[in-house]
Amino acid sequence: MDFNSHTDGVVRVTVALVNALTPGEQRGRPFPGPADAGVAATDALRSVYRTHRAVSAAEGGELAAVAARLREVFAAVAAGDVDTAAITVNGLLEEFHARPMLERHDGEPWHLHFHGPGGTTAGEWGASCATGLAIVLGSEFAERLGVCTAPHCDRVYVDVSRNGARRFCSTACQNRVKTAAFRARGRAGE
Repeated sequence: MDFNSHTDGVVRVTVALVNALTPGEQRGRPFPGPADAGVAATDALRSVYRTHRAVSAAEGGELAAVAARLREVFAAVAAGDVDTAAITVNGLLEEFHARPMLERHDGEPWHLHFHGPGGTTAGEWGASCATGLAIVLGSEFAERLGVCTAPHCDRVYVDVSRNGARRFCSTACQNRVKTAAFRARGRAGE
C-alpha cells in the first residue's frame, strides 16, 4: 500500500515522532518519554529522512507537544472512532495552517510539501503530519492506523501490509504475545 513516496515518508515520520516523544508503555515496560526531546526528535526524523538537520532541545519539546496530539488520532482510530480522529486532524490542519506547496530543495525534484516556508520546526512538521494522517483517514485505509495491542505497549503504527492485519507496533511485541500464549497453553496442558 503506497499513498505516494512523500506522503508515505510523512506518515512514517508521524509514527516515529509519536513513538519517540510521547510517554506511555513500550514493549512491556514503562516509557517515560525521552530524556532529551531534541535528540529523540532528531533520531526520529532521521530514521525516515537521513539528511534532516539536528533538532534543538526547545524544538524537540515543541515537537513532543505536537506528537502527543497526533497520538490522539491513532488512539481514536484504534478505538473505532474515525469521526473523532478526523475532527482532531481537521483541528491540527487549521492550527498549523497546512496547505500544499510544490518545493524543490537539496537536489531533489519537485515534490509536495504541506507547509509554507519560514515556519517553526514544530509547525512545519505539525502541518505535514496532520496532512499525511488526513490523506490516510480520507482513504479506504483509515483503519490501518493503530495502537499496539500487546499488553503494556501503547506505541503506534501504520499498517502497510497487503492484507492489513497488523496488530503490533513491532516484531518484538508480536513475539512477546506469541510466547506468552505458547507458555499459557503449556501450563494449561499440565
